[in-house]
Amino acid sequence: MNKKKILMVSLLISIMVTSQSLGATSEKTKESIASTARSYVLIEESSGKILLDNNKDIPLPPASITKVMTLLLINDAISLGKITWDDKVTVSEHAAHMGGSQVFMEPGEEQTVRDLVKCICIASANDAAVAMGEYIAGSEEKFVQMMNDRAKGLGMNNTVFKNACGLHADGHVSTAYDIALMSRELMKKYPETSKVLTIWMDTITHKTRRGESEFGLSNTNKMIKWYKGITGLKTGYTPEAKHCVSATATRNDMGLIAVVMGSSDGKTRFREAGQLLDYGFANYMVKTGPQIGTVVGKTPVKKGDKALVEAVIDETRAFVVGKDNASVELTYDIKYQNNLHAPISKGDKIGTITYYLEGNVVGEAPVIAAYNVTKARLKDMLPYMYKRYFNLSK
Repeated sequence: MNKKKILMVSLLISIMVTSQSLGATSEKTKESIASTARSYVLIEESSGKILLDNNKDIPLPPASITKVMTLLLINDAISLGKITWDDKVTVSEHAAHMGGSQVFMEPGEEQTVRDLVKCICIASANDAAVAMGEYIAGSEEKFVQMMNDRAKGLGMNNTVFKNACGLHADGHVSTAYDIALMSRELMKKYPETSKVLTIWMDTITHKTRRGESEFGLSNTNKMIKWYKGITGLKTGYTPEAKHCVSATATRNDMGLIAVVMGSSDGKTRFREAGQLLDYGFANYMVKTGPQIGTVVGKTPVKKGDKALVEAVIDETRAFVVGKDNASVELTYDIKYQNNLHAPISKGDKIGTITYYLEGNVVGEAPVIAAYNVTKARLKDMLPYMYKRYFNLSK
């Protein structure tokens, strides 16, 4: 074999060995992530795609991560106009004696919804969570039913809530993946919650029969002090659950959710959540389609006061790709409904947008009417009739 062939073979062997080594290193890196956790999952926020997981569907005690659902239902109630941020809530005997992490409210004490939510987000206060549950539903039992109904609607198939705060109770379980689902819903639907979730220290004022006193709040999520791009979310601990966290972060327009359940200690859960987030940001990116409200085309409408209706995007869609595929282009096409007739209302579905990566379908979504198209009146039809008459007479 001549020197040139020997050199070529040596180069090929070197490439093969390097490739195998990189693959082994990658697998070794995955194995070292969140090594003390009973379960974990990493998902991309906008798409919900799972990027890394271990035992993600095993039901375990979720401890205070339960409060993610409590916060979701509070925000739902505010969004629907059932309550307001300035409503005053009277703390019941039941709520005041929750125990565990609390802000030591007294029976009969009044606090605003805004301050109770602050206590939940920052200090993981059990008394505040139960007080809010009672205020929204009338009792903690009825609120827990709302929690379970909302969980079912989100596809949290392995979750059963027994209380509003996460204190240990037989049968009160969730999974890493289910927690990621409710965390995603909260952060996508109510992103402004992040402003409260990332407050490091604050205070509330206790107002009781003995007078007023200031009480300090310190955030249980220590990641907000050191993890770049952190946006939330919630910690949890009981002896049965061990140390848990749902951590959310955003970098370069990509949001990630890392859920760690049952870590060995408090510092370790944060380090392991950081490992998961680091892995996601290092290896993935998102390709984003047109933004909500973007006009992507127009299509004819029959017997309408307008000949055409513009189509806009109903939901911004993002698709995860590995950074090794960064050059892949996201493309789309639109198929409109046949024979659209007036009237059409703003927001009506008028077609479907299909997204492609490297020619493969990766998602579909509706496109909707950008404005109303009412039935044509006689004056609207005259130009059409005039044009058609003269075309036929030629």
